[in-house]
Amino acid sequence: MATAIIGAGNVGARLARGLVSGGERIVIATRNVAQGESLAKELGSLAESASVPDAIAKADTVIFAVWLDTIQDMVQQYADVLPGKIVVDASNPLAADGKGGFRRTLPESESSGELVAGLVPQGAYFVKAFGTVGAESLSADANRKPERAVLFYATAHAAAESTVERLITAAGFMPLKVGGVEVSGRIEVGGDLHQFGGLGGRVVSLSQAKEALASAS
Repeated sequence: MATAIIGAGNVGARLARGLVSGGERIVIATRNVAQGESLAKELGSLAESASVPDAIAKADTVIFAVWLDTIQDMVQQYADVLPGKIVVDASNPLAADGKGGFRRTLPESESSGELVAGLVPQGAYFVKAFGTVGAESLSADANRKPERAVLFYATAHAAAESTVERLITAAGFMPLKVGGVEVSGRIEVGGDLHQFGGLGGRVVSLSQAKEALASAS
């Protein structure tokens, strides 16, 4: 089976390149069909493009790399085909502000992870991952030497852990679980374990990540 990446914007395209570089087979689904086909062609034999329902059908893991409001719509629209899949939410509670910047779309006390997890149908395995650093870091900080940078993730499903850790590793990072969905806000923008939150713009090594996790706890 493959990993479906829904969206080929700043996060989705970088993630697609990283996973293929790490030997993963992917299926790219975008609203702009030509964009998806072009990216798949660029990435070679491990990548293909498809419609959203076809990409989900071909995958055992589905990464939603689109805006939060789009994820909410898609999870509900495709709820009948998501059971049995690992559903990865890479979103942050942000939207364009129309002035070249971004605005927070949820109250400080709410996380996009908890919101999306509440929409995921029974039988699917929710994971919060890949939105814990800025999009640029998904390419610029991949395969860092001598020590890889950490990507945090959150899930309540032990059955999903080995898969998401494999994907994070393939993308060029070191995986580290922070807990279940109830702590997903910690790894979203502004959270104490997000690159653009408590980490002050840094990506961190495993020892630094464990120290941050322990001190915050």
